[in-house]
Amino acid sequence: MGAMETIKLNDSGAAVEDVQHRLSRIGLLDEACIDGLFGPETAKAVASFRSQAQLECGDEVDEKTWAALVDASFCLGDRTLYLRMPHFHGHDVQQLQKALSALGFACGDIDGIFGAFTELALRKFQTNLGLPTDGIAGAYTYAAIRNLHHSWEGKEAVRSSSHLGFARAAGVLERNALCLFGTQEFTRSVASRMSNLALATNPASKIVSADNLLVAPDEQMLLVHIVLPEEQTGNAPRVGFAPEETLSMRLESALEAAMRADPARIAVELPGSMWEDAGVGRSAQHFAITLLDALCTALAKR
Repeated sequence: MGAMETIKLNDSGAAVEDVQHRLSRIGLLDEACIDGLFGPETAKAVASFRSQAQLECGDEVDEKTWAALVDASFCLGDRTLYLRMPHFHGHDVQQLQKALSALGFACGDIDGIFGAFTELALRKFQTNLGLPTDGIAGAYTYAAIRNLHHSWEGKEAVRSSSHLGFARAAGVLERNALCLFGTQEFTRSVASRMSNLALATNPASKIVSADNLLVAPDEQMLLVHIVLPEEQTGNAPRVGFAPEETLSMRLESALEAAMRADPARIAVELPGSMWEDAGVGRSAQHFAITLLDALCTALAKR
């Protein structure tokens, strides 16, 4: 995919109209000026935006300007947010951070980047409201935040010290070398998401998916095979995912048994490829978050 063409004065078409809609959305261009023609008013709005975004002076939309404009024009609820690599970033993330912080769930710096501090704050908020504690900002979470708008709109953010309270942030990711893998599309997706979560929490993580390994796993790595109910796993200790509340305890005993075997390997059986009524992507993310946290909790006790 080649570099985008710069959008400039006297250009016209759908790309110009898209730029105008985004400029209008962030309050820099009057709706009446959205006509698909890059005239003086649009150029003036672009110049203002570039100044606000601390980009080089100018009135054209190049790649950097376009990327910044896309980020700036996302609003709370426009997309599902969760911890991943690369991190989500944009105006909607900043709005989420402001809302959570004003409600008493500190996110660290309100920087528009969905990092580990923001995920922890979101999970605490979800627990507080009896929502699924998955660290995913989706429809139910957004609805809850909107219902509480009177409690956070225009309020100051809480600036308490940020402390990561879940096990995967306690050095476990750096101390334990694990290779996560699946042999079906869905289980490979769960393994890959677990790897991304681990790296997003701690870039020095040694918990990686087989797809992300550049070389074959060495004998020091614990192999974690993520499977669906119908898959066979031989003699490796096999842990059922449900009930989630006791998953870390059951993983702990399986890990003890696995460490005495060669190769060191466990299997974790997911209940299926669907969690509640969520779609495939959100189900994979939920399983990844829950399993990674349970694994880290179990490893922290070793």
